[in-house]
Amino acid sequence: MQKALQYRDWLSTTTGGGATNPPPGNIRTGDDDEAIVKKLVTENAVVVFARRGCCMCHVVKLLLHGHGVNPTLFDVDEQNEAAVMNELSKIITAEEGSSATGANFPAVVVGGKLLGGLEEIMGAHISGELVPRLREAGALWL
Repeated sequence: MQKALQYRDWLSTTTGGGATNPPPGNIRTGDDDEAIVKKLVTENAVVVFARRGCCMCHVVKLLLHGHGVNPTLFDVDEQNEAAVMNELSKIITAEEGSSATGANFPAVVVGGKLLGGLEEIMGAHISGELVPRLREAGALWL
């Protein structure tokens, strides 16, 4: 039988310099955050960029899990916030032109395009646009 690691124990093993695999769906390294953000956005159907302990980020994750979507989660902390925000701004600028206002957390990327934060996700959910966008991105099959 395998021993389950507490989350705080897993954090101490990943920051101690040892090469460990992160749990499925969660990616957290501090090496080159801008390259990781770009790779996550291009390779995954749904990515949630969230601050640790943020209640709005938790609500977005619960909403997506409630729909049966298992998004890739990227925890943003104070050390990598600027790099992640810079890369997300580049993604927004490439999509919408130079008039983009910037991203806030939580930031949800669906199908390689920034869908938005909590307000945009909830608005899409209420209007019925969220499920078709998730299907189009390949996050839902039914």
